[in-house]
Amino acid sequence: MRSDNSRHIVASAQNRSIETRARALQALRRLDAGGKAITFESVAREANVSRSWLYTQPDLRAEIQQRRTRETSTSGTVLTPHRQRASDASLLCRLDAANERLHRLENDNRELRAALAQALGLAREDRVLGRRPLDTPGRQSLEIVESP
Repeated sequence: MRSDNSRHIVASAQNRSIETRARALQALRRLDAGGKAITFESVAREANVSRSWLYTQPDLRAEIQQRRTRETSTSGTVLTPHRQRASDASLLCRLDAANERLHRLENDNRELRAALAQALGLAREDRVLGRRPLDTPGRQSLEIVESP
């Protein structure tokens, strides 16, 4: 009687399945690291597997769909790899910092405008009353010439 060798066939099929999944994952990572557009077609071509097989793998399918939804560049520039893109929390922190800086600059601008208005008002008052303006440190005298 012949011995049952089916366990060898099953083991071979399992190994082939594991190797195929590994190739698909490596292809996905290579495409992402290279900043290339990720589609079922590109992953299948890179991994040398069929598209239909990719569609039957729920985890690979979800990963491809997630990564292919990112904006594709029409100018031909390299896309930022998934792992290098900023998180939402990071972008919000940067936005908060930019808003804070904007408010500081607006306050500084407002203070400088008020100081300038006061200085111009005093200079005009001195000119109208015929007083000589006070010397500015480092200068001989301050003269403000008004255009006609």
